[in-house]
Amino acid sequence: MALMGLAVVPLFGAWDPIKKTGRVFSYDVTGGRYEEHDHYAVGSGSLFARGSLKKLYQPNMPAASAYRICLEALYDAADDDSATGGPDLTRKIYPVVADVTQEGYRRVDDTELSAVVEAVLSKRMLRPDGPAADIS
Repeated sequence: MALMGLAVVPLFGAWDPIKKTGRVFSYDVTGGRYEEHDHYAVGSGSLFARGSLKKLYQPNMPAASAYRICLEALYDAADDDSATGGPDLTRKIYPVVADVTQEGYRRVDDTELSAVVEAVLSKRMLRPDGPAADIS
C-alpha cells in the first residue's frame, strides 16, 4: 500500500501497568516499531512540532501545561507546513487531546480545550514565534 501512496504512520501512547509508566511508540511506513522517549510527533509537520516539543517539554509537568505545549507544537507545525491543520475557532474544531494515565484514558473536553486554544492564540498575537524555552 505504501508504494501506491496509501501510508499510515501511527503514534501510539499508553500506560504500561508492568513498568508503571507511560510509553510512546512510533511506527514507520513498513510497520517498524520504535519506542520514543518523553514526546514525539508524526506527519508532514512533525519536524516543526518536535522542535517545539523539544524546547518546551519538562518532565513531570502538570497536565494543563502538557496540553498547552502540545497546542504550541501543533501551531508551529501548522505555521510552517501547509499540510498541517491547526485548531479552527470559527467552526469550533479542535485537535483530540487526551490524558493516558494509570487511571485510564480521558479525552479533554472541547470546552476545556477551547480555553487553552484561545490562550495560545492570544499569546501568539503578541509573540508570533511562540514562547521561549525555560533555560533557568
